[in-house]
Amino acid sequence: MKPRDLPRSTPRSRVPLPAILALTLAWALLLLPVSDAALTGQERPRAREAGVVVGVFPTGAHNAITDVDGVRVGHATVVEGDSIRTGVTAVIPAEGDLYRRPVAGWIHQGNGYGKLIGETQVREFGEIETPILLTCTLCVWAAAEGLADWLLHRPGEGEHTVNPVVGET
Repeated sequence: MKPRDLPRSTPRSRVPLPAILALTLAWALLLLPVSDAALTGQERPRAREAGVVVGVFPTGAHNAITDVDGVRVGHATVVEGDSIRTGVTAVIPAEGDLYRRPVAGWIHQGNGYGKLIGETQVREFGEIETPILLTCTLCVWAAAEGLADWLLHRPGEGEHTVNPVVGET
């Protein structure tokens, strides 16, 4: 049997690639002014201003996660030269020692894509025992290691395990 006689694993498109690229570019250029508020000079309305209501409770004074009593949020950014822009956001969901007094928690997958360390234990036990860190894709593992190291080496801690919750943004 000759190679040309073998069935192809994927069918080839009858539309030439340059035509597909041209059509894609045309659609992108056509939709660009519609999708980019910066080009129109108009600000996009916030979801609630557009009539979208999320949940059943009213928003807090600042419509922010920090409106919830006890929740704290911090952020650190690393800028090095012209090519490095990264950072991490930490959400501390309650006051006190989260390991000894974990808070109720759940994880919802929005699109099923992305790195998230600690998900299985949160789903199984329904508890969060560490601050929640959010960072870039390739920093998830380093952030989890750093968080676990910090938690396990705090004075007075005799624990040998911890479930850090770290995800990518």
